[in-house]
Amino acid sequence: MSKTCQIPGTRAGVGNRVSHSHRKTRRTFAPNLQSKRYWVPSLQRHVTLTVSAKGIKTIDRISIEAAIARIRRDQNVN
Repeated sequence: MSKTCQIPGTRAGVGNRVSHSHRKTRRTFAPNLQSKRYWVPSLQRHVTLTVSAKGIKTIDRISIEAAIARIRRDQNVN
């Protein structure tokens, strides 16, 4: 599975690692991904999602039902 959050779609960013002498080499900034289990009342089961810290806060704000609907909608669009 790719290093992508399933809610906001956060991916790894790229930038430069800068040494003390200011030599620049490329590096990646990985998102803070967590594997989290949620109980979904409408499905009567647990669902495991790979979400970032921002994604966890989004689920807390909009509810797990709306978050799963958003994931399904985004999968159907692509």
